[in-house]
Amino acid sequence: MMLDTDILIAGGGLNGPALGIALAQAGLRVTVVDARPAPARAEAGFDGRAYALALASKRLLTVTGIWPRIAAHQPILKIKASDGVAGQGPSPFWLGFDSAELEEGPMGFMVEDRHLYAAFLAAMEDTPGLTLLSGEAVTEQQVTPQSVTVTLASGRQIRARLLVGCDGRQSGVAQRAGIKRSGWGYGQTALVTAIHHEKPHEGTAHQFFMPAGPLAILPLAGGHHSSIVWSEADSTAQAIQALDDEGYMAALRPRFGDFLGELTLAGARFTYPLNLTLANHFVAPRIALVGDAAHGVHPIAGQGLNLGLRDVAALAEVVVEARRRGEDIGSLVTLEAYQRWRRFDSTTLALGMDTVNRVFSNSNPILRAGRDLGLGLVNTLPGLRRSFMRQAAGLTGELPKLLAGQRI
Repeated sequence: MMLDTDILIAGGGLNGPALGIALAQAGLRVTVVDARPAPARAEAGFDGRAYALALASKRLLTVTGIWPRIAAHQPILKIKASDGVAGQGPSPFWLGFDSAELEEGPMGFMVEDRHLYAAFLAAMEDTPGLTLLSGEAVTEQQVTPQSVTVTLASGRQIRARLLVGCDGRQSGVAQRAGIKRSGWGYGQTALVTAIHHEKPHEGTAHQFFMPAGPLAILPLAGGHHSSIVWSEADSTAQAIQALDDEGYMAALRPRFGDFLGELTLAGARFTYPLNLTLANHFVAPRIALVGDAAHGVHPIAGQGLNLGLRDVAALAEVVVEARRRGEDIGSLVTLEAYQRWRRFDSTTLALGMDTVNRVFSNSNPILRAGRDLGLGLVNTLPGLRRSFMRQAAGLTGELPKLLAGQRI
């Protein structure tokens, strides 16, 4: 049977292009369908949106040729986590991580969305066997024992052996496949922006645990800009977002503190409702889910994209190895190997972040005393601290080849 493509990927955010490039480089025919106009997104100006990429994720981007195309990035040299209350400063008990304790290098890197997507777009354009359909969306899908046929918004139909949903927490691919989800909302909204600060950040990321939700301060390239991911109760976040820029900064400053000197707003302002959502299954016949389509997690540890890239590496390896053995890459037997590899890890990490958020996002004095002592205790135990660092860098567990820096 002649097919239009081996694999069709619905969703061109970041996981979709990463998976498409990895599969096409291994000799498969891949089509990526992206609802957004690619050039406009790639040419966007600075808006402060950025990702914390773990060291293992950087390996994947390096071996697939994407990393050298990234225009700018900032190594995360240190991480400091502490409890705090707005206007009172951080607790004297804190937990610090220093990349000098890792032989492999920095724990991670901060990369702006505009630079990362531009690198993906350039790599997709240069990868034989990969077709990008920009400004299109999958609206229907029909699975048969031999193939899956999708219908695009334009009316065009495409047949493939495998359909991969990289289409976010409201995944249409998952819904049409009858895959249900479990999860809950946090009653929190993330306020996201970028700020300019007087003093250099020196490559240090800060995580302040406030009663209403965590505040992450993430260093960007250049030394004097940081990305802010600031969680508040829904109603408070809506009120802050409605303020003018000066009012917004007046609300941020007492939470941020003055350790980096004078602060000014430097990026656009975004809000994102926070929830936990897990697909009950990551696969169905001729269907696989990747990234937020499989698991949407709290941004407390900045692991969302890293979890997605772990999915990318595992699914690419499973599919490529199945093809080399002459097996059906879209069969449920093949795809269940991917689900076994990824579902437990991603669910465990999602629930772990959920627990941390619940323990820290409150003003209970007993819980605060316990968590402060816990942070301080871990900080005095080098072996445990280093274990946490390796986990955050994505260096633990059964790593797919791409995350180990190897070609499939």
